[in-house]
Formats: sequence, C-alpha cells, structure tokens
Amino acid sequence: MYSEKVIKHFMCSKNAYNMPDANAEGSFGDPTCGDYLTIYIKVKDNRISEISYLVFGCAAAIATSSMTTVLAKGKTLDEALEISEEDIIHALDGLPDNKVHCSNLSVSALRNAINNYLNRMEWSY
Repeated sequence: MYSEKVIKHFMCSKNAYNMPDANAEGSFGDPTCGDYLTIYIKVKDNRISEISYLVFGCAAAIATSSMTTVLAKGKTLDEALEISEEDIIHALDGLPDNKVHCSNLSVSALRNAINNYLNRMEWSY
C-alpha cells in the first residue's frame, strides 16, 4: 500500500518539532479527513534556513509533511513556492489514490507560511 519512502518518513519523520522563534508559520486543514498541519519557517537571505512542522493526521499526512520540509529546506522563497503536490508524491515514490490529498495539505501549509512571512516583511517597512 505505502512505498518504503512513505513508511520511512512516517516512522522516522524529519523536522517534526515546534519552533517558537519562527519568522512565520502557516497552517492548513482538511475538513473531510480531519488532518491539520502547521509549518514553521525561519528565513535568512531569502532562503528557508530552518523549517519544521506539527501535524495531526494519518501516516500519509505525516510522511508528506516530513518530505515537504526536506524539499523546502535551503530553497529560496520563490523556489519553495514552486513545490507542487506532484513533487511531493514523486519524492515519496507515490501515494495510494485515496491519500493523494495529503500532499495538498503540506503544500498549502508551506505556501501559507511563506505568504505569512512575505506579508510580515511588507508591513515592517
């Protein structure tokens, strides 16, 4: 049912922790399944220098959240905004059809965190 990469990111998640000193955070929930994710970012020189998350959800939600942080870390904000659901699914060697929606959860939370950061920077001038 799940690829080895999905199982690895579920069992040994990367970057799963609260970040109280984050520059910004973004959340997204899926009311149809009850999954909810918050992504935290620190930005330095327009790059995501640190990223973490807290998620309430199934194995696929945890794995996609973990993989999203792996893909986004070190990228510029523009590069991170281009990460797609397909990128996450491909990086995990696929997801079952009924779990593909979990990739939307993490992409949406990441984009919300970046947009939150950009809005804060706009207001700080």
